[in-house]
Amino acid sequence: MPIYVYRNLTTGETFEVEQRMVDAALTTDPVTGDPVKRLIQPVGIAFKGSGFYVTDSRGKKSPSAPNGQAKSDAPAPASATDGGSAAPPPAPAKAPSTSTTASAAAD
Repeated sequence: MPIYVYRNLTTGETFEVEQRMVDAALTTDPVTGDPVKRLIQPVGIAFKGSGFYVTDSRGKKSPSAPNGQAKSDAPAPASATDGGSAAPPPAPAKAPSTSTTASAAAD
């Protein structure tokens, strides 16, 4: 069961009471009957082991490629940048047609 710390508002004296978490907070001192207030206490944390550093909980700086090799800064091939399908080359310009049949018929 948790131990809660209370302060007597009349005398300023502090005391501890072991209570269940669902129990209501005390409003009076069980010994004197004076009004009391429950104090918030910091949680005690003990770090044991060989090193707890800020960098232990950070993610990697940049994702790496398979086999532990870093990604290359080289530009990707054109087929990879446009979704894998290459655009067709532009169609050649049409040359003006000279119709020999039309000029022959006019003669």
